[in-house]
Amino acid sequence: MINEFTKSDYSEILHVVNDAAERYRNVIPDNCWKEPYMPESELLDVFEEGVKMFGYVQGNKLISVMGFQETMDVVLIRHAYTLTEHQGKGTGSTLLKYLLDRNKDSRLLVGTWRDAEWAIKFYEKFGFVLHEKKESNSLLEKYWNIPQKQIEHSVVLEKIRV
Repeated sequence: MINEFTKSDYSEILHVVNDAAERYRNVIPDNCWKEPYMPESELLDVFEEGVKMFGYVQGNKLISVMGFQETMDVVLIRHAYTLTEHQGKGTGSTLLKYLLDRNKDSRLLVGTWRDAEWAIKFYEKFGFVLHEKKESNSLLEKYWNIPQKQIEHSVVLEKIRV
């Protein structure tokens, strides 16, 4: 079941994000890793920035989260994470399909770590195309509010509509 979550659900969301983010440890540069990967204050800021968070619930337990943010002339997919023990079982795909349906008339972008090959392949399965590094940097600077060190190690994919 998919539900919208609010900042009052922050502890459940943080549990999913920080558990799933362990996959990035030793993949992203050390100067981009932090403990916890997403602190409470950062998640609360995400809500203040207008990100709407959706979650996949199974047996009354939140197991996957994914947000989207309408900004300027695009919709950004933000903070997509699935509990480690549930990865590869379709919950992330179900959430992404749900958000794609909700935003079918929008230009959709997603940013991820350049070395997170599994994440890039996940989005490519759904018709997202990886931008070249120069264009990725330009998009990251325009639409995201992230540190320069993160921009240097990130890429952007865009949903291509047919």
